Amino acid sequence: MQQKEADPYVELDETPPFNGSNPVLKKLRFKCRDKTLMLHERTHLMGILNLTPDSFHDGGKHADPDSALSHVDAMIEGGADIIDIGGESTRPGSGGVSEEEELLRVMPVIREIMKRFNTVLSIDTTKERVAREALAEGVSIVNDVSGLTYSRGIAEAASEYGAGLVVMHTPSRPLDMQEKTQYASLTDNIADALRVSVGKALRAGVSGESIIVDPGFGFGKTAAQNLSILRDLARFSELGMPVMIGTSNKSFIGKISGGETEDRLLGTAATLAIGIMNGASVVRVHDVARMRSVVRMADAVAGKDKNGAER
Repeated sequence: MQQKEADPYVELDETPPFNGSNPVLKKLRFKCRDKTLMLHERTHLMGILNLTPDSFHDGGKHADPDSALSHVDAMIEGGADIIDIGGESTRPGSGGVSEEEELLRVMPVIREIMKRFNTVLSIDTTKERVAREALAEGVSIVNDVSGLTYSRGIAEAASEYGAGLVVMHTPSRPLDMQEKTQYASLTDNIADALRVSVGKALRAGVSGESIIVDPGFGFGKTAAQNLSILRDLARFSELGMPVMIGTSNKSFIGKISGGETEDRLLGTAATLAIGIMNGASVVRVHDVARMRSVVRMADAVAGKDKNGAER
């Protein structure tokens, strides 16, 4: 008789949902190396550090190491729980860079951050070698926008170091992902793909308490589809993992509210508040200091922050 494969899910608790329909875990602990983030206590802020000349919002702004380190200092001061460092743009239409170029961009800054700051550092990469070299320097999380579809070795690297792993949904590579926005059932298809990514991570030895899922706002989705995902975000909590959202300054906000990326602050704030009410545990943002107030307010309303009403 063939043995049934182990269910790749973390058991859901009977904790009452935030919004009456969202199944959430009673204790959302996210383990990343020697750190444990208690995500059920409050929404955590992931600050974005792009070391790229062509990222859609702040390309080239922090490519200089001194500017990058100054920005890290400001984000930590502003309330960032995690700093997510990336050396390759994943904006729509981007063709990517070589391993060597990505390493040249991120490794010197990672080493300096590890020396100067006591923070949780994440590497935003889809390349196993980049992930491994970053982990060897003490990085705690690998943020893989491909959801392990480009390189399964990333999960193995995360497992070997006991690191946290973010798996995101994308239907393709950035170069052509906006040509692949057809889904039979949007939320179901994304959830199914994330379920596969989680299964790959678990089979590679990553702990169930070290995985976060991200539905991939802006990655192979139209503006209308991004809105639908935000409305249905609670569905992704059914995977049994914390949910992260990365809506910050995305183009779908601009299409609704108007303006360039620097004019999307209030639209971003709205998406974060809605996302938190629908179960997001981590929000990835450019403007940490100003989004911190949004997160605190949304947490108080959602009931995550038990002291919010007393402040």
